[in-house]
Amino acid sequence: MSPNSLSQVTSSLHHFTVQLSATRRGARLARLLTERQLADWETCFEAAEQVVAELASNAVLHGRVPGRDFRLRLMLHTDGTLRIEVTDARGDRIPQVRDAVGGEAESGRGLLIVAAYAERWGVDEAPANCKTVWAELPPDRGKS
Repeated sequence: MSPNSLSQVTSSLHHFTVQLSATRRGARLARLLTERQLADWETCFEAAEQVVAELASNAVLHGRVPGRDFRLRLMLHTDGTLRIEVTDARGDRIPQVRDAVGGEAESGRGLLIVAAYAERWGVDEAPANCKTVWAELPPDRGKS
């Protein structure tokens, strides 16, 4: 283990990971599990459920490979930052924020929503030709 990975391991206060089916039902469950997990950790992130909903929905719509699931990971760090990671099976499809989305468009706003809520976000390569889209949310001030 390198010194950098050791600091990453020790800086996480809470950790939750679940693998879900790459279906609309799996995406909905990701949002519900996030709500429950944050309540169990007795912490509040008003934007977390929305960010998870967008990332899970993208994993299902754009990152789905038949027979492969997606993974949701939540990490609450000691500084209060929540890191949300969604890993899907389509490493060849890198998400991009669209500049302009028409007023009548029913899709295309998900990453704009993530970018608005997140302090920072990005995409990392994952093993087995997968990708992980992540977002870091600052702690909600005045919430418990």
